[in-house]
Amino acid sequence: MRLQVAKWGNSLAVRLPVECVRASGLHEGGIVEAEVGAAGEIKLTPALTFDKAAFLEQLVKLHAEIPMTETTVERMREQERY
Repeated sequence: MRLQVAKWGNSLAVRLPVECVRASGLHEGGIVEAEVGAAGEIKLTPALTFDKAAFLEQLVKLHAEIPMTETTVERMREQERY
């Protein structure tokens, strides 16, 4: 896909077609990471944001899968000597 580079203030800009925006999950105000390769190619990647709700959901699932075993603290208490 060929895109036109335009002047925007003192910078240059590329307007992204709606198909690209929808496919990448971008939205107005979203953040992208830009990388320039050795051959001058430019790669834009949507920046990952921390989703606290999704993280907590994953944590609950992982916790449910972990078998309850003797904890390290309990083992340390058993070995205490006064």
